[in-house]
Amino acid sequence: MSSPDGNPRLVYTVEEAAQVLGISRGLAYEQARRFLASEGRSGIPTVRIGKRYVVPIEALRRFLDGVDSKGTAA
Repeated sequence: MSSPDGNPRLVYTVEEAAQVLGISRGLAYEQARRFLASEGRSGIPTVRIGKRYVVPIEALRRFLDGVDSKGTAA
């Protein structure tokens, strides 16, 4: 996916991250809030900008790389 100026996007919306992960929108928002509340110890990597939540694509990739064969995040 590219941004309107043709450059690669740096973030997903929470809804887009939910689609990528194959989870519901509600669960994605729950995990985004969990990430922020736990100061990054659990949940989907998320940044809050004003009232908006965004998921950095590279952070999401690193998060998924850290998931072990049992499906547990490291």
